[in-house]
Amino acid sequence: MSELSELYQQVILDHNKKPRNFHKLEAANRSAEGYNPLCGDQLTVYMQLEDEVVSDISFEGSGCAISKAAASMMTQAVKGKSRQDAETLFDEFHRMVTGELDEEATSHHLGRLTIFSGVRDFPARVKCASLSWHTMHAALNNQEITSTEGAHDPASSVGG
Repeated sequence: MSELSELYQQVILDHNKKPRNFHKLEAANRSAEGYNPLCGDQLTVYMQLEDEVVSDISFEGSGCAISKAAASMMTQAVKGKSRQDAETLFDEFHRMVTGELDEEATSHHLGRLTIFSGVRDFPARVKCASLSWHTMHAALNNQEITSTEGAHDPASSVGG
C-alpha cells in the first residue's frame, strides 16, 4: 500500500471516529440538510454567517466514514473564511473529486483536503465525499435542503 493511501486511511478513520465540529450550533443563522440517496448519508450543516464571514460552522448526521470525515474536514477548512473563500473551496473540492481539477498541476487552496483526491477513482464514493460541501454551499445560499441526486456523477449519465 502506498504511503498516500495509508495516510488517506488514517485521516479518514481519525475524522470518522473523532469528527471535529460535530454538534448542533445553537447560534446558527443558516442551516441546510443534505441527503445522499445512493448510500443513505444524511447530515445537517449549521453555520453562523456574520458580515459575509463563516464565523462558526458545525454538522450533525450519520453516514459512511468518507462522508463523516469529509464533513469534519470541511468545517475546519471553511471556519473563519469569507463567503467567497468558502465558495472557492467548495468549487475546487468538487472539481478535484470529480477529476476536473488536477491538484498537482493547478494552483488551488485545498491544503490537506487533497487527501480526498483519490475518491475520484471510486465514482460511487464521490457523492459521499462531496455531500457536506454541497450542504455547506446550500447553507451559504440560504437553501434549506440539498441532495447529491443530480450532482455531477462521472459514473452516470444521469445528473448534472
